Amino acid sequence: MGKNSTRKKVERLRGMYDVLPSEVWIWQRMEKIVSQVFQSYSFQEIRFPVVEETALFTTAIGEATDVVEKEMFSFQSRSGLPISLRPEGTAGCVRAVIQNDLCNRGTIQKLWYQGPIFRYERPQKGRNRQFTQYGAEIFNVSSPQADAELILMSARLWKKIGLPNITLEINSLGTGQARLEYREVLITYFKSHIDQLDKDALSRLETNPLRILDSKNPKMQEIVQNAPVLSDYLDEESMDHFEQLKSILDECGIKYVVNQKLVRGLDYYSRTVFEWITSDLGSQGTICGGGRYDSLVELQGGKPTPAVGFAMGLDRIIELIKDLNLWQPDNQVDAYMVIDKEIHMKHINKISEKIRSALPNLNLLINQNPSSFKAQFKKADKLSADFAIIIGEHEIKNESITLKSLNDKDFGQKEMKFDEFVNTLNQYK
Repeated sequence: MGKNSTRKKVERLRGMYDVLPSEVWIWQRMEKIVSQVFQSYSFQEIRFPVVEETALFTTAIGEATDVVEKEMFSFQSRSGLPISLRPEGTAGCVRAVIQNDLCNRGTIQKLWYQGPIFRYERPQKGRNRQFTQYGAEIFNVSSPQADAELILMSARLWKKIGLPNITLEINSLGTGQARLEYREVLITYFKSHIDQLDKDALSRLETNPLRILDSKNPKMQEIVQNAPVLSDYLDEESMDHFEQLKSILDECGIKYVVNQKLVRGLDYYSRTVFEWITSDLGSQGTICGGGRYDSLVELQGGKPTPAVGFAMGLDRIIELIKDLNLWQPDNQVDAYMVIDKEIHMKHINKISEKIRSALPNLNLLINQNPSSFKAQFKKADKLSADFAIIIGEHEIKNESITLKSLNDKDFGQKEMKFDEFVNTLNQYK
């Protein structure tokens, strides 16, 4: 490399993102709320790999879906095995449940998970190629009680987060047999309007005609609205399941809209499907979606196991929180240690470690660059610290600590022994 040459700056990949310290607090608070709500419904966390065999997703999701055809990050391992970064979480969770025999003898499993998901899409607001997803799944419960619990749990989440303008849409897809009959009806209908179909609709006509109902093309809306509805072809058991679900939601005061065009994007769903939609994110308004997938465990090689679940994208929810200014950050610093620059740092570190041992929840920041007391107090104010802990030659000599409140004028500034100092701060924490 020549003497005057410069190395090209490496930048992050398109569709990926950095979460900077100024925004990490939003993610951390969100993660804490989600895990607390999940645990309050007795869900247990499960963790599984980011990379799986490609066959896992093509079998579960369906080869004629956009996810498999266009959006997966797929490649070969060194052994030649086709592998993919996970484009959703349910398939991996089901694989883990089967492989680890978690549903043996009809055991009910309520599991939740979180982590990165990868889809090769055109990046836009609320849609990245890597995004963070939380999911919850219930195995071995066939009744609509499980469907309802997931909806109730997600409704509680929105309340805890403070999201406004959220609408729940629900539908029933019936059994696989009912959908096969409906599929043929749809194909016949759309073929009679074939000159009005766009490119995506034409490609889905024979492989996945239900996905045409999910078209966002304005020119397609009239033909979609006039299409036959699946509810006219539902089996009696699925209709009863759906009515029971609605009854539970009504009793619990959960408002919903029955959207007969709601089909979800993945092949494995049956009976209940639902989406939570916000009007504050434009066209990318779905923040949570899920439903029942009673045949997927068996399709993946397990025993017949009824199951239902949902997934929610944190990226879109956090975009909402920021756009609507729903949350304000907590103070990043509780106490700022203002020190005499003549004091050796070995004394300061000894005192600060003693404070952290006695007050483990205290966010304590030490000034590590020699500067004047005035400059240090200015820094403490800028950080919105509640207290200044002052350590000078006097405090070292008397084995004391001077505590100054930066918010309470009545408290003022007080010199105290260590035990009194700890008791005083404990009252504020």
